[in-house]
Amino acid sequence: MALRFDRKPGLVVYLTAGDPSLEATQAIALEAIDAGADVIELGVPFSDPLADGPIIQRASERAVARGTRLADVLKLAAGIRGARPAAGLIIFSYLNPILRYGLHRFADDAAAAGADGVLVTDLIVEEAGEYLAEMKRVHLAPVFLAAPTSPDARLEAIATHSAGFVYAISRVGITGTRDSLATDAQSLVARIRRWTKLPVAVGFGISNSEHVAQVAEFADAAVIGSAIVELIERSTAETAPAAVARFIKGLHLPEAALAR
Repeated sequence: MALRFDRKPGLVVYLTAGDPSLEATQAIALEAIDAGADVIELGVPFSDPLADGPIIQRASERAVARGTRLADVLKLAAGIRGARPAAGLIIFSYLNPILRYGLHRFADDAAAAGADGVLVTDLIVEEAGEYLAEMKRVHLAPVFLAAPTSPDARLEAIATHSAGFVYAISRVGITGTRDSLATDAQSLVARIRRWTKLPVAVGFGISNSEHVAQVAEFADAAVIGSAIVELIERSTAETAPAAVARFIKGLHLPEAALAR
């Protein structure tokens, strides 16, 4: 399927694959979709996740310690795609695991697994020529991160080369929960819209229903990662799926999202 948001705001949910286990991640993803998530970002655990805050760092460390690798994440993606054919599905990774796997092979296998797109968190658009060619070859949507500090030339390039949606980082720094939404998120979304009609999703620090409601005023979707990963950390493998579903339902998403 093509990535889409059928209501405003849409919801993108980030999960660290393999935390607490691959089986639990699949169960959590399915519950999240059924509760209203439009897109699942499957995070590939990495030993040096520099862009992530302590919550996702810990989850990544646990998943790596369990032996979770990119090949496992792709197999997990295929399982989610088979169970929920209409859900949006993104592979979220640092560049190093993809290069170790082989870019050409990764593109083939991600497409075969049923992924809709890929987000490589530490790949800037100016250096993404080979990656973009591979994404185009297998019809996967490249999703790029846009930051408040990005100059106009970079934002234009991100808008030009993105597909599916553009991920707007609400604040400079690492991922993590916050008490308030950054004030420059709205201006960043407005800048991005100068160059694209793609949906814009806002992430980094979105952690409750108030934040989601604020995002709905100026963007198309909210991305929630650390708040859900922390909830999983506090739960058991057996209780995490239901806990995540309750959290998502508590965001008070539009009824249309729950009925799709």
